[in-house]
Amino acid sequence: MTIHDTHPFADPDPDPVRRLRGRLGGRVALLTAGDEAGRAGLTVSSLVVAHGEPGRVLALVDPDSDLADVVGRTGRSVVALLGWRHRDLAEAFAGTAPAPGGPFRTAAFVDTPWGPRLADASAWAGTVLESTTEVGWSRLLTLVVDEVGLDEDDEPLVHRRGRYVRPTRPSS
Repeated sequence: MTIHDTHPFADPDPDPVRRLRGRLGGRVALLTAGDEAGRAGLTVSSLVVAHGEPGRVLALVDPDSDLADVVGRTGRSVVALLGWRHRDLAEAFAGTAPAPGGPFRTAAFVDTPWGPRLADASAWAGTVLESTTEVGWSRLLTLVVDEVGLDEDDEPLVHRRGRYVRPTRPSS
């Protein structure tokens, strides 16, 4: 894993498409996959949940990432939505902060049929890989939702223009 020396959404970034994407903002998710042969995870904010029967998660990931390889090998993954308390974990899985012993040692994970799941995730989905497609410089993973777990979700981790944004609470 490499710790990047530049910020991926820094202004002024010479790539206008990358700057546009950074301005969208989005909920930060942790995609994980793996089994006894190995596991991988990646912080992702480029994803969409598509309602349907069954539902799907569409996630854009780095095609050279360990995650893309492990999801391809196992055909399964876990999508966990991160909260504000997971900022350091998100950085470790993004490769922008050190994680001695690997990022899976920075939090508690539970083994599931879909791979390792962040134990205290307020929302998660166990998914099965339906297809992969190269899209631009990313790999689109189309994941069929197999099971969903939902708890209280009071402080979501949101990423906008290269920074985490703390959600504001509506006034009563």
